[in-house]
Amino acid sequence: MSDSAEMVGGRYRLLKTIGQGGMGTVWQAHDEVLGRDVAVKEVLPPPDLTGAEREEFAKRTFREARAAGRVAHPGVATVYDVVEERGHPWIVMQLVRSRTLGELIRDEGPMPPLDAAAVGLQLMEALRAAHAAGVLHRDVKPDNVLLAQDGRAVLTDFGIATTEDEAPLTRTGILVGTPAFMAPERAAGSRAMPASDLWSLGVTLYMAVEGKSPFHRDNALATLGAVMHAEPEPLARAGVLAPVLLGLLRKDPAQRMTLEEAERRVGAILTGSVPERTGPVTVPGMRRRRRSPVAAIAAGAVVVGLVTGGAAWWTQRDQHRTSPPGPLPAVVTATASKTGTPRPTYEAPARTTPPQTTPPQTAAPRTGSTPPPSREQSGTPTGERTTGKTRRPEPTGTKKDKTPAAATPSQVEGSGNGRASDKGKKKRA
Repeated sequence: MSDSAEMVGGRYRLLKTIGQGGMGTVWQAHDEVLGRDVAVKEVLPPPDLTGAEREEFAKRTFREARAAGRVAHPGVATVYDVVEERGHPWIVMQLVRSRTLGELIRDEGPMPPLDAAAVGLQLMEALRAAHAAGVLHRDVKPDNVLLAQDGRAVLTDFGIATTEDEAPLTRTGILVGTPAFMAPERAAGSRAMPASDLWSLGVTLYMAVEGKSPFHRDNALATLGAVMHAEPEPLARAGVLAPVLLGLLRKDPAQRMTLEEAERRVGAILTGSVPERTGPVTVPGMRRRRRSPVAAIAAGAVVVGLVTGGAAWWTQRDQHRTSPPGPLPAVVTATASKTGTPRPTYEAPARTTPPQTTPPQTAAPRTGSTPPPSREQSGTPTGERTTGKTRRPEPTGTKKDKTPAAATPSQVEGSGNGRASDKGKKKRA
C-alpha cells in the first residue's frame, strides 16, 4: 500500500509509513473519532498460507492483541484497538514520537554503558508489568524499543505477544520472532516463558553497548545454530554492565539471571553503589591463569625439603654445641698417695650416647692404658676443680700403648687436661 489518506476500520486515516518489518508495516494514522494520532500496524500473513491457515492466523493475531491490551505501563505502547480490513488484521496502538534503539545504534554506534543501563532498567520494568499480566512479548529487539523525546524507553510491537496459559497456534515452518534475538529454548522448539524475554533483552543490551548482535550469522539456520550452541564474543565496551549481560545470556533458562536480580544490579549501577555480590562471573577472554598442578606439587616438595633439611641441620648444630664428641676424662686435681700408686678405680658404665659422625675435636678417646677416674677423685670438692680458667682438652698426637700397665698419678692427670696436671705439680712442689 502506498502512502495515502485511506481509511481503516472506518475511523483510522492512514498518513504515512513509519516502520516496516517481517510481520508487517507500521503507519502513522489519525483517529477521526477521538481526534488524535495513533500508530497502526498492518499485520501481513505469510504469502504461502492456505485459506484455513489465514483464518487461523487472524484469530491468533486478535487474541494476541487482546493480551497486549491488558498491559498498562508507561514503558509499554498501549494497544487501543484491533480491526480486520482487506483480509488481515490491523492493530491500533499508542503513537510514541521517537526513534528506535536500532536506528540509534546504526546511526551513532554503540551506547555508553550507563546510557544502555538506563534504557535496560526501563525495559525491565515494562517486562515486569507485561509478565504480571500474564503476557509474553516474544520479540524484544532494538527495533521494538522506542526512545521517546521525553527520555522514556518504550517497548512496542506486541503483535506476536501471547499469554502464558494459551496453547500457541503455530503453523509448521513458521518462525515466530527474530532468530538473532530468539532464546535458545524457543529455537529448540520449546514453549516461550518469561525467561525467554529476558534472553532477548540481554541480546538487545549487548547490541546497544557493543554495536553488533552476538549471534547474527549469514542465514537464519546458522543464526539459530549460534543461538543454541555458540558463546557470545567477549565484551569489549560493556564495563560495569558486563555481569548483567552475561547473566541474561545463560543458555539454560533455569540458570539465567532473574528479572528481580537484573533490576537490582542495574539500579545499583545507575545510583553509583556497588551491587551485592551473587558469585563470580566468568568473562570470556579474561579468565584468570590457573596454576599448573605439577608446579604446585613441586613447590610443595621444595618447601618440605627445606623445612626437613633445616630441622636436621639445627639438631646436629645443637648436638655439636652441647654434647661432647667423645668421652671426656675427669679433671683430676687430687694428689697421689704417699706410696706413689693410684687409688682403687671402678668400671665406668656403658655409654648410651649414639656414635658421632664427625671426628672428635677436643680429646682422644680413653685407651686401655688409661684407667677411669676413681670414685674419690670424681668426688673431689668443686672448689678445687673450678679454680682457674676454662680447661681445654688437648688431643693426643700418638697412639697409647695397648699393654695394660699401672698408671702413675702423673699419667692420669696428663691424659685429661694439661692445665690440671700443671696445677697438681705446683701443689706437689
